[in-house]
Amino acid sequence: MHTMSIAKCREAISGASHEELASLLDTLEDDGRAGVQALVRAGRKRLERLRAERNRLAALFALEADLRATGLQVIAGVDEVGRGALAGPLTACAVALPPGVHLQGLNDSKLLTREHRSVLAEQIKSVAICWHVAHVEPERIDSHGMTAAVRSAMLQAVEGLSPAAEHVIIDGRPVGLGLGETAVIKGDSKVASIAAASIIAKVTRDDLMACYHHQYPQYGFCINRGYGTAEHLAAISEWGPTAIHRKSFSPCCDTPRLFQVD
Repeated sequence: MHTMSIAKCREAISGASHEELASLLDTLEDDGRAGVQALVRAGRKRLERLRAERNRLAALFALEADLRATGLQVIAGVDEVGRGALAGPLTACAVALPPGVHLQGLNDSKLLTREHRSVLAEQIKSVAICWHVAHVEPERIDSHGMTAAVRSAMLQAVEGLSPAAEHVIIDGRPVGLGLGETAVIKGDSKVASIAAASIIAKVTRDDLMACYHHQYPQYGFCINRGYGTAEHLAAISEWGPTAIHRKSFSPCCDTPRLFQVD
């Protein structure tokens, strides 16, 4: 006699945690009903996906675990966004995550949907040991250059952490922030705290550019976020650069400014 209806089996499988699912599927394995066997097959596929995600997340945290094994406690990942934009700031974020935290779907911000980034950004903020965002405005980018702007943004982000970071993991090449530093090429897809930093930086800057859209609606900042899309370039050609455009970036440097700083 079957103790559970197929509907109850479906409900139990869909609601089971990773730890509960394997045992539940083993229990249902001998149930001869075709509907239950279909649920078991689907459950096995789900279990494989859960295990693959758990392994991926474990790999993301591997470098931080190795550093923590040396006695370090506050290890911050640092990333920036907006390097290639024609308008708006360069934005950097530093995030220190606690050991053992589980953030389903954590990944390079560029690989996530806007909705998933927003959800993860709030989750990261709620579980992080500390996090901080810093901006370098277009005028400073124009006057000091991008290399100096990246270092300044990252340094401000790290210096804003409380408690202070003992070690930083940088996305890309070494920046020289004045404390222990590990640089990882494409670190936003390889290191958990860098991925977390990339998400918060992206969401913060995107929200800021959406606000600028209300001030300069003809440039479409709510869509292009300041990057050089065809529509954005056409708007610069027609209207000229605004106060938030980077005047050292082509085509802004070749076009008369329409909007002045208040």
